[in-house]
Amino acid sequence: MALSTWDNPEPLAVDSAPVPEYGTGSLADLLPTLAAGMAVPGVTAAIPELTEADRNCVFLIDGLGWEQLKAHPDEAPFMTSLLASSRGGTGRPITAGYPATTATSLASVGTGLPPGAHGLPGYTARNPETGELMNQLRWNPWTEPRAWQPYPTVFQLAEAAGVHAAQVSSPTFQNTPLTKIALSGGTFHGRLSGEERMDLAAEQLAAGDRSLVYTYYAELDGKGHRFGVDSDPWRGQLMYVDRLVQRLAEQLPPRSALYVTADHGMIDIPFDEQHRFDFDEDWELRAGVALLGGEGRARHVYAVPGAEADVLTCWREVLGEQFWVASRDEAIAAGWFGPHIDERVYARIGDVVAAARDDVLIIATEREPKESAMVGNHGSMTPVEQLVPLLQVRS
Repeated sequence: MALSTWDNPEPLAVDSAPVPEYGTGSLADLLPTLAAGMAVPGVTAAIPELTEADRNCVFLIDGLGWEQLKAHPDEAPFMTSLLASSRGGTGRPITAGYPATTATSLASVGTGLPPGAHGLPGYTARNPETGELMNQLRWNPWTEPRAWQPYPTVFQLAEAAGVHAAQVSSPTFQNTPLTKIALSGGTFHGRLSGEERMDLAAEQLAAGDRSLVYTYYAELDGKGHRFGVDSDPWRGQLMYVDRLVQRLAEQLPPRSALYVTADHGMIDIPFDEQHRFDFDEDWELRAGVALLGGEGRARHVYAVPGAEADVLTCWREVLGEQFWVASRDEAIAAGWFGPHIDERVYARIGDVVAAARDDVLIIATEREPKESAMVGNHGSMTPVEQLVPLLQVRS
């Protein structure tokens, strides 16, 4: 849907996007800060508000944004009581990183690196060696994990330094490529129920004089995608996960710190043409495009060779009042993916990168029917997607 010519709108300036707090307060900074406090070599403390503990546990709740948590005190009374503890007692959130999506964020958490270094720059991204789109959450088509993300995880560095490292999650994730490249190191413990995970996480935390434990819960995100972030199913999941947090907090062994965080927030997008632009039905957006990557609110656009400038111009004209639309080099220079980009990562980023500012979505009903049908979405740099809690409980 093109904008009216009489509006004469100015496209959003690339440098007006609220870039994540890489290096001082992003998800990539969390584990290095905790590990540095346990004297693990090769990492640097980066979130200055946090204080050291001998035993550290990170509980990541998929899809629990800061703004969603603050908006639902009745469903999450325990976590609400911890809001003032966030980010070392400042009562402030941290940022997920761009794009605010699970594969990217989990890689940032586990490696302690921003997306431009670890190399998972979106939900889907082009593999420069094959020219194919790769789904980095489902790891499809297959790509050698260590070639795609070669850096060690913080868990591996911690284990090598004598820290007891463990992950407690669903058994489904034990052998996935994403787990291997982002969260490996120490021992993996698969447990089906949330209660079992909380109990075992507390046990693993107590298993060493210095411990680094990670546990994860995914179902809140699933309900948000399917039903929306203010739906009854989503609220029910929030009530459940609030009880899980309290269950774990009440079992912390001495000298422990529990950090409750998330990989992204979420926003509901209405199902109409004003809010959802269908790439598969829009000849202007399709012109000159070889591949459409990313997701609805954080697109990587790969142009036919030679058409890069035309695609950028067209996307700015059509979407530039509601999306930050940047060339690859502009997005990199603005720091969207972190302070530097590894050479192997450069061509994985779209020739054009589009990040939503307004309550809008670029769907693709033919190419991405399931994703296009989702109520709740995420990916961009707006506060509702980008800000995540860093709640703290200490024993």
